[in-house]
Amino acid sequence: MSNLYRDTPTQAMLSSSALRRTQLTASHLTSKQPSRNLSILDDSSSAMSSQRKLKILMLHGYTQSGPLFHAKTRALEKNLDKAFPAAPKPGHLPSYPGGVELVYPTAPLKLSISDIPGYDVDGSKSENEDPEAYAWWRRKGDGEPFTYEGLEQGFERIAEVIKEKGPFDGAIGFSQGGAAAGMFASLLEEGRRDAFEKQQSQGGMRYPESFEQDTGFMTDVIQQPLKFAVSYSGFGAAPNELYTAFYEPKIKTPMLHFLGSVDTVVEEARSLRLVDACVTGRGVEGGVARVVYHPGGHFLPSSQKQYVAALVAFIREVVGGPPEDSLENKKEEKAEDMDMPF
Repeated sequence: MSNLYRDTPTQAMLSSSALRRTQLTASHLTSKQPSRNLSILDDSSSAMSSQRKLKILMLHGYTQSGPLFHAKTRALEKNLDKAFPAAPKPGHLPSYPGGVELVYPTAPLKLSISDIPGYDVDGSKSENEDPEAYAWWRRKGDGEPFTYEGLEQGFERIAEVIKEKGPFDGAIGFSQGGAAAGMFASLLEEGRRDAFEKQQSQGGMRYPESFEQDTGFMTDVIQQPLKFAVSYSGFGAAPNELYTAFYEPKIKTPMLHFLGSVDTVVEEARSLRLVDACVTGRGVEGGVARVVYHPGGHFLPSSQKQYVAALVAFIREVVGGPPEDSLENKKEEKAEDMDMPF
């Protein structure tokens, strides 16, 4: 009876063989599992990459705000959406299959009536009025060289936006925002912190602490350099030792400048100061002129075809992508797509 429950040599061999097959099968399944997980991760990574957008920081002018600047440039936003659509639409940028995204922050310095030239010309405004007007800095002084009060706060705000919604690929600014776009591009360039450190010993300002990032091994810049910057009626900072490091050495980031031929707010010489502070200056790169004059005054031509085309061509030239005039098939211009006064 006891032999009924005892393995014979043949049974033992069969049991051992079955056990080995079971172990091999389990081992095979276990070894396959990481591959399936890796495949899932790869698919997820690919999906995330396919949604990458061309992010542009939009910097408003003195006395404006993010929402107001957005309202005034809706035509430009629509035109850029048409020019750089999400894949697979024709004209999309291969590196940015998610299309384009414009971000409109508001500057940190709240302005009072006394800060706004011409706001109360006839004395009809109440002293208690609180206009929704903001600035990246306040200009101080009766003449050049001016100083820019609150400039560090302006960059702190930009740094906050980078952390919240960045990193950014480009910047577009109007008037004071155009000047800020040039400074922003400069700050992110390789070697710029060294330039600030060198100039600081000669009376220059310190490199903005808000743009520094401690990686644990070394202090780095808050994000990679911009691929481009655009200035509409912008200007270079006053010739003051405080701000020399923004422009020496010259700004290497590709920059496009729009100037109004009858602009009475920002003199041409001030705008050309920023132009000449750029490596590309007044030249032509890739068939695209770096300085474009329009027949208007102090405003941003956001719907006029030839100026939108110049902007689109510039962006395509610096970020890569096939030439594409996405505005050729435009049949009519709606009221909301027309330029608004600045």
